[in-house]
Amino acid sequence: MKNRWALIVSLWVLVVISAVFAMLSSPDRSHAAMWFGAILAGSVAGVSLVHLFRAAKEGFVRELIYVSGGSYLILAFASVYLFVRS
Repeated sequence: MKNRWALIVSLWVLVVISAVFAMLSSPDRSHAAMWFGAILAGSVAGVSLVHLFRAAKEGFVRELIYVSGGSYLILAFASVYLFVRS
């Protein structure tokens, strides 16, 4: 189970880093929100790729739900931050 949480938390960290990079590199803050969909899709694809290379189906749905739910919350907080700062 600890190995699963390492994957989940590492993908959440990548989502945070990607969201911060999108917010800092965009000339207009409204353009950063457009990248959030791609970041969310990338986090879900990351879980799928890890399970594809591992060839293990155990815990796939649970990890997919945790990663997508956590990523959605992270990006929701980033969107609220963009809304408040604009």
